[in-house]
Order: sequence, then C-alpha cells, then structure tokens
Amino acid sequence: MTSVFQNKKKILNDPVYGFINIPDDIIFDLIEHPWFQRLRRIKQMGLSHLIYPGALHTRFHHSIGSMHLAVQAIQSLRNKGHHIPDEELTSLGIAMLLHDIGHGPYSHNLEGIILPDISHEEISLTAMERLNELFHGQLDTAISIYQKNYSKPWLSQLVSGQLDLDRMDYLRRDSFYTGVSEGTISVERILKMLNIADNNIVIEEKGVYSIEKFIVARRLMYWQVYLHKTVLAAETMLANTILRAAELLKNGHSLPGSPVLLFFLTNHISKKDFIQNPELIKKFMTLDDFDVFSSIKLWQDVDDPVLSFLSRSLADRRLFRIVMRPEPFSDEMIAEVKEQVMKEFNLPPEATKYMVTSSEVFNSAYNPRSPQIRILRKSGKIEEITSLSQQLKAELLSTDSLKHFLCFPKAIPVAKEVLY
Repeated sequence: MTSVFQNKKKILNDPVYGFINIPDDIIFDLIEHPWFQRLRRIKQMGLSHLIYPGALHTRFHHSIGSMHLAVQAIQSLRNKGHHIPDEELTSLGIAMLLHDIGHGPYSHNLEGIILPDISHEEISLTAMERLNELFHGQLDTAISIYQKNYSKPWLSQLVSGQLDLDRMDYLRRDSFYTGVSEGTISVERILKMLNIADNNIVIEEKGVYSIEKFIVARRLMYWQVYLHKTVLAAETMLANTILRAAELLKNGHSLPGSPVLLFFLTNHISKKDFIQNPELIKKFMTLDDFDVFSSIKLWQDVDDPVLSFLSRSLADRRLFRIVMRPEPFSDEMIAEVKEQVMKEFNLPPEATKYMVTSSEVFNSAYNPRSPQIRILRKSGKIEEITSLSQQLKAELLSTDSLKHFLCFPKAIPVAKEVLY
C-alpha cells in the first residue's frame, strides 16, 4: 500500500512554476484518466500559434497549473491562521484541475458550434458528475465548490471570479508562451496577499498595486493577444469552416473526416439529452483538435468551393483580411464586400456568409458591478478596489471596450476608402 501511495506522489516540471507536486492520490488518478489526458490534445489558445508561434501549450498545462495555484493559495491562507482541512485543499485542487475538462476542440474557438446548446462549463460539470460516480462520491465537495453552493463561498471565488486562480494561471502562462511581456503578473505576490474576511476572499491592502497590474495586464493581453485582429481572422475562418461543413452534412452531402466530429456536426444534441445520456459525454470526451484539423486537411479537396477554399486557406495559413474599428460597419459597406466575394469566387448569395463576417468583440478587464475584488484595509474595513485605486479607475473609464470587425478574403478588390 505504501509503495502505491508514494508512486502517486509525482513531481511535474512546469516551465512556468518549476516543480509541481501532485498533492493527493485522487488528483493523480484524475490526471491519469483518459478524459483528462485528452486535454493534452486541446490547445489552450486555439489558433493563436498562427500569430504567436510559441503559443502551443494545452489545456492540460493550464489545468495542472491551476491546480498547483490552488495548493499555493491554501498554504498561504493557512500561514495566516485560517483552519482549512485537507479535504477542502484536495477538493479545491480537484475543482481547479477539472474546471476546463469540458472544453471542446480549439478551446473557445468552436464553443457554441459543435454543441450549440451547452457551454463548456456545463460540459465540465457533466464530466465531473460522471467521474464522481467512478470515484464513488469523492468529488462531492469539489463539485459543490465548482457549482458555488459550498458552505464557504471563498473557495468558489478562487475557482471562478474576477480574481480567480484560472485567470492567474492563464495570464501568466499565455504571457510566457506568447512572449508578450505585458501579460506578466506577480502570481506569487498575489497569493501571498490573499486573506479571508466575512467568508469572502480579500486582498490585503499592501497588495493593491499587484492587483492593479493584474487587471491592466488582463486588458492588454486581450487586445494584444486574445483579440488580436489576425487571431480573430483565424478564429473566424475556423468557425466558418466548421459551420459550412455542418450545413453540407445536414443537407445530405457526404464529407470525409473524423467520425466523432462528423457525428456532432450531423446531429443536433440538446442540453437535456447530453446531460442524461452517458454515451454522449463519453463520445464528446474523445473529440479534440486532431479530429478537427485532420478533417480540415481532407476537406481541402472536396467539391464544395467554399469549404475547400476555407480549408486550404487554414492549412496553408492564408488568413483573411480583417478591419477593426470603434464604429460599426454600414449595411451598404458589408453588402459591397459580399458582392465582390460573389464575383471573385463565383458564389451564390447565401454562400457569402461563410466568406464575409461582420461582428464585434468586447474587452472588459474588470467590472466593479460584478462580484468585486475586495481590499482589506489595515483598519479592517473592506473596500472595492476602484475606490482605492484612482489609476485603475481612470484606466477603466478611458479605455474603449468595444470594437467592430469585418473579415473577408484578401483577394477581393475592395477600395480602401470603402473600408477605412
């Protein structure tokens, strides 16, 4: 028994944090489960590697890192005299380990397309409940924390909130792998500044500047990385490729591709059916980035000109042009671009929706009206962070949060004065 226990006390070498200890047998067993191992085959940042070549890390990396931060957070709180049982440490670690297990291929890029009626959080919960059956109820507390109905709200706030362990890890990790230094945050200092007051997570007053940096870094990372215009172009192309394939399949066309991907594109699955049918979660948990891109490679040679063009463009990184601006594009402007696409590619009007996309993106680094980031003053008073930080208040109020974009093939000859 002892040798088995020690065998599960593995150490992982993480490029961001260094050595990470696996704190409990059940966490080791969950990491070993095929559903978690699948996260090795799902990129954390979707197609961002086409713009930032180093961004090839996966949801596996992020989930392990988030679990590690959960352990560090509990140790920091224990050092301040808070009694936190080992069961809660383990349960928080499990909740962080599995919080993203429901992500589909290319993470957020295809959410709402492959399973349009169910979010990745709901898929994660369904997966956790199935795993809980396998592990004979050992995930009960972790699930309660994940669902925000545990008796200690501060534990749930560490999983999901405006200053949670998920955001701490992905900002630090994505900054590391993209090489975008503006996203670098002092995770270690933030964790050292954590405390608990009135059953909520708070930050001690001397940590205010670290939180300012965290919020500003998040805003910068969204505009510079996550919502970078070329990243948006690639993601828009990927989404339109999958939507076009789904439309062809539902209209009776035969397409080559991964059987599990073709299954989900052919069948509309309701949230109720997905949650109640164990076979559907099992099938979804075999779907990953490899299924999608191997299918796209095959679709380069299909008869449909839209699907083949989109697939070839993605495979060869011939990304669409994208124009971003604060003002929305007029209907006349969009119609003109679509008209040019119809002429250039000899397409019927209904097919242009896959080649021309008009949409918008919103960047909200911090919302004072949402569950707030609370600061514990030296006097014992608790205040919302923007009431203490004039710099942060000015930063949030002076920054445009909404941008409109128009995405279309570079080949079409649209006059610049029409677009700019």
